[in-house]
This record gives sequence, C-alpha cells and structure tokens, in this order.
Amino acid sequence: MIAIPAIDLREGACVQLVGGSYDAEKVRVNDPLDALRQWRGHGFSTFHVVDLDAALGKGSNADAIFRLTSYERGLTFTVGGGVRNSDRAEALLEGGASSVVVGTRAIEDTAWLSEVAGRYPGRVVVAADVKDREVVTRGWTAGSARDIRDVLAALEPLPLAGLLVTAVHKEGQLSGVDLPLMQEVARTSRHRLYASGGVTTLEDLRALAAAGAYGAVIGMALYTGRLDARAVAQEFAG
Repeated sequence: MIAIPAIDLREGACVQLVGGSYDAEKVRVNDPLDALRQWRGHGFSTFHVVDLDAALGKGSNADAIFRLTSYERGLTFTVGGGVRNSDRAEALLEGGASSVVVGTRAIEDTAWLSEVAGRYPGRVVVAADVKDREVVTRGWTAGSARDIRDVLAALEPLPLAGLLVTAVHKEGQLSGVDLPLMQEVARTSRHRLYASGGVTTLEDLRALAAAGAYGAVIGMALYTGRLDARAVAQEFAG
C-alpha cells in the first residue's frame, strides 16, 4: 500500500478542513507548491489534489493544479474536484494528471461515467464520499439516497483506475479510520481502493494495508504533525 499526501485547494491555497465542513478550515498553506515540496522532501511521489472551490461550483484552482502537476517529471497525481464534464476530465489528464477523480456526476449519471471511463480506461477514479453508509455528493453537501454497496455494484463492470472512498464522518478529525467500511469495499469490489478519512497513526495505515487498500490518502495528520511524515514515507511511500 502507498501513502498519498492530500493537497486540497481553496482560493489558491492548500487547506485542510475538519469533518468535511467548509466553515471549519484548520490548516492553510498559502502556496500549494510549498506543501508539495515539503512532502516531496520526505520521499513521497504520489499526491492527491482536490479543487474544493470547483467541487462547490465556487471557482477554479486550475492554475494551482497545473503548477503542481508540472512541477517535476515522474510524480503521480490523482486530481479531482468538480469534474462534471468530459472536457474537464480531458484537460486535467492532458495537463499532467495521472488519473482524474470524478464524484458527483459519476454517482448521478452512470451513462456519462461509462462513456468517460471507456474513453480513458484505467485513468478514471470514482470518488465515493460516504457518510454513515450513504454516498454524498456536491462537495459533501447533498445526499444521494444510495448505499455504498449499491454504488459499488454499479461500478463493478467499468474499466476504472480505482475507487476513492472517503469516510466523511471521519475526515479531518484525527479519530482513526472507518475500518469496517474500507474492509467491506475491499472485499466487495475488484477495483483498487484508495482509502481516505481519519488516518491518524501508523497503525491506521497498517490496518488499511491489511484490509486490502491499494492506497491511503492522508491530510490533517500530516499537516498537523500528528503523523511523522518521514516514518510514513519510509514504510508506505510509493
């Protein structure tokens, strides 16, 4: 399993939110490249970038994303946030993203997801943001009335790069991961699992690895120093 630092973008800065709430910003790094350089210096080479403003339809951090993805050859970036049409997906992939993360429209429009996944096989990751088993959309502000198991079944035949499953109720709270959720996804789906939400300790990472996760996205614990970035990189950097 690989550990993947999160670089969440808001108003051109790198931020960390508590519990998925846009009103609860706890960390801000004014230049996202400073965050990238910091994690790169510890040995990480895979990064998860999210445009929070685009996810809520409040703007775009396209310039910051391009600065990140063009920073150094050989790095791997999964990039998402507000990707709701094929042109946006194509622009991100052509702009340096290794894979593009689609959430809201992927959950709401299976026909579109099937088309874009077929056009870019192995380069589309579906984000399933889960709150008490319900998959939520639109920057975690809307419910879908769909259980995670139902969503997994619909995604099973598609040529995806993986599933990014975020336990929204754990996000940013440094309270540990929702291990039963991640175990269920890994057991149920054939797709690579990228686990997110609540990673706080090396034991959390080891538990996710044992559960079968391909990758674990880490945010708050790295940015606050709760996790020793160098120790994480030594054991889990891809």
